[in-house]
Amino acid sequence: MTMSITELEQALRALRLSGMSATMQARALQVAQHQMDFLEAFSWLVQDELDRRRSRLLDRRFTLSGLRERKDLKDFDWTYNARLPKREVLALGTLQFLDAKEDLLMIGPPGTGKSHCAKALALLAVQRGYTVLYREAHQLIEDLAEARELGHLRAYRKQLKAVDLLVIDDLFLRKLPAQAGDELADVLMSRYEKASTLVTSNRPFEDWARLLGDTVVVTPLLDRLLHHGHLLKFEGKSWRLKEAAARLAQQAKSP
Repeated sequence: MTMSITELEQALRALRLSGMSATMQARALQVAQHQMDFLEAFSWLVQDELDRRRSRLLDRRFTLSGLRERKDLKDFDWTYNARLPKREVLALGTLQFLDAKEDLLMIGPPGTGKSHCAKALALLAVQRGYTVLYREAHQLIEDLAEARELGHLRAYRKQLKAVDLLVIDDLFLRKLPAQAGDELADVLMSRYEKASTLVTSNRPFEDWARLLGDTVVVTPLLDRLLHHGHLLKFEGKSWRLKEAAARLAQQAKSP
């Protein structure tokens, strides 16, 4: 029995081989024009299916990670600010710190690239098959509070503990509630020496006790982060201020 192109495409979709279905006509044309033989074309069809599945898997992992944008270390302008830890960040791009279950702490003023680098490392981890969860600090605290109210706290804490990389971004960018220190300490202690946590903050260590409202909890919290961790200091000029100045200059030129 010979199937038509339409019937073959329907059959492939029924078998959940959408990657093969999408390129079948193109591969058939290549065979008809003697650009490749049947076996070569079939090999490419199988590769098309593998590529489609890998792409969908990566998209699903990206969605589950909580990342809202795809940042890349290649897109970062290191020339604008010479006081950034470029060598250390690029070395972390190997993701060996994940296998070693080491933590990262990025400290520095707003606009110096901490979040960009954190998101870029998180995206690299997603692409290489690690499980990742990205949350801004205030959002993480809100999620924990909501999970407690709904009776899902144990399940949510289990999820936070299980991921290969947990990114807590912009710690202290917004004012945190009174219980935030204990919540953060619980999360970090549950992951200590079991999985990697990356934290970014625009506030120096000296301010943490006051901002968390609890001097007692800060010492063990920092101890967990820095014991098997990397401290990267981002200093210098703000990239966002540069962009804002460029926009104002452009507007001034406009009639």
